Amino acid sequence: MSFPRLLVLFLLAAAVAAPPRRAAAACAAERFSGNRAFAACADLPRLGASVHWTYDAAAASLSVAFLAAPPSGGWVAWGLNPTGDGMSGTQALVAVPKGSGAYEVQTYSISGYSLGSPGPLSYQTSDDLAAELGSDGRVRIFGTLKLQNGTGEVNQVWQVGPSSGGAIGIHSTTNADNLNSKGKLNLLTGASTAASGGNSILRKRNTHGVLNAVSWGLLLPMGAIFARYLKTFKSADPAWFYLHVACQLIGYGVGVSGWATGIHLGNMSKGITYSVHRNIGITVFALGTLQIFALFLRPKKDHKYRFYWNVYHHSIGYTIIILGIINIFKGMSILSVDQKWKTAYIIAICILGAIALILEVVTWGIVLKRRKEDSKTYNGNGNGHLPLSM
Repeated sequence: MSFPRLLVLFLLAAAVAAPPRRAAAACAAERFSGNRAFAACADLPRLGASVHWTYDAAAASLSVAFLAAPPSGGWVAWGLNPTGDGMSGTQALVAVPKGSGAYEVQTYSISGYSLGSPGPLSYQTSDDLAAELGSDGRVRIFGTLKLQNGTGEVNQVWQVGPSSGGAIGIHSTTNADNLNSKGKLNLLTGASTAASGGNSILRKRNTHGVLNAVSWGLLLPMGAIFARYLKTFKSADPAWFYLHVACQLIGYGVGVSGWATGIHLGNMSKGITYSVHRNIGITVFALGTLQIFALFLRPKKDHKYRFYWNVYHHSIGYTIIILGIINIFKGMSILSVDQKWKTAYIIAICILGAIALILEVVTWGIVLKRRKEDSKTYNGNGNGHLPLSM
């Protein structure tokens, strides 16, 4: 074989064997106003964001541009956290809308889980902080930060959220992208890694919702149905009592777990408070605990205070059920759950309601028949009458 043919074959083999070149990041095609240019960039894995930077390691000076698309008329933020990998401790640059498509940059040294008030950062900033709205709908933040000498890798946090009248609103607390918008950035190599802690928070919120829906929203209403209607059937005595107690105790136990999960989530999100949902939850838990203690203080059937205990137990029990169901729907709204889950819970409640309605008619028919046959007045033992409760 001639030398030219051997050379062609060699070049073809080399081309096939060579590893494919890595596709250029989409951020590399970005162009900025004012002839701004940056040495490196990274497409961030959440919120369609990207970050561009030039880092002077000798001077520990970081020039940065951050891009992200906010909700209509909303804000965007980017920052570095020198103490951790979450929101608390972040030194943030926040682009806030000022009307007519204009934005200004405010600086926040975030303590806890709320922005607080604008103030100076722990990093020295230049006078060139600026923000603008790009043609692609993304807001661009520009600035220069003075880092500590020897800094090579940083914890970065970015976020987008709504704004009303120039006031910064709370970003989504259920969207996985918002919860996961943090990670590490190596200023020297350009390597960017994303954190996944938000998925853990989302799982905890879902667990909190499921536990409370099953306990306060299903088991307790079932227990109430057993107590109110099965007691009318003589053959169901004392089975109705054990079914009622079992449902209530299991429901309370599961509900306590859901309540504790909610308290834990509240401690993790101190800057985010759902006052009505929280207050109803505390009320339901307190009344449920009171019902458990009342079970051990239940007077005997012939005791003079049994009637008053029945009225109390009946009133508190139904109050817990009503408040529990209301709070479950409020929780679903907070979590922005899919409509199919709301529909499934509504169907479950409707089934329990239909069962209760049917049993109401049947048991009242039995009661009226007994009254007609016996012509006896109510003597407090529950025979011939629908019970208020246990």
